[in-house]
Amino acid sequence: MFSRLSPYWLWLLLSLPALAFMSQSVSSPDPKVFHQLLHPTGEFGARLLIISMLASPLALVFRGWRGPAWLKKNRRYFGVAAFGYTMLHLVFYFVDRASLTKAIGEVTQLDIWTGWLAFFIFLALAATSFDAAVKAMGTRWKTLQRWVYLAAALTLLHWAAHDEFKGIGPALVHFGPLLLLESYRLWFWYLRPPARVA
Repeated sequence: MFSRLSPYWLWLLLSLPALAFMSQSVSSPDPKVFHQLLHPTGEFGARLLIISMLASPLALVFRGWRGPAWLKKNRRYFGVAAFGYTMLHLVFYFVDRASLTKAIGEVTQLDIWTGWLAFFIFLALAATSFDAAVKAMGTRWKTLQRWVYLAAALTLLHWAAHDEFKGIGPALVHFGPLLLLESYRLWFWYLRPPARVA
């Protein structure tokens, strides 16, 4: 089933929520529609980021299963889609604030500057996600990709710190499985006791 899913169909599936958000933003008579769409667009971006990062630990836990193998093969699509939803989140943020001065004035807030730092990392990762960049950068590409862990940590903090840390519960619910699986992966590769020789 997984192998038969064309990348074009995958892109279509990944874009459907974004199309719905954009349609709602232009058709809703509610003046607060952009504010209301801030959370779901950011949430989708975080979810897709988490899915892309789950590929390696899931492949380790469920070795031989096609699902994680398919996810590893296609995680770049999920990562780029995560950036797309992050961009939409940012556009809605600026429209909601209706003033560049107001947006800049919020930069010192914990839940804002963490989001900006995460965005700039996502921007660098997305800009080098195409095949030509991967080939041109060589081993440096993998080094750059490791910055996704910092971006994920910043995204978690950005979400958790929202509205005076009222977002900590949902943020931990979403990032919890990733934290557990990544902890297992670190243990497996670096802390696991060596196998005894019979």
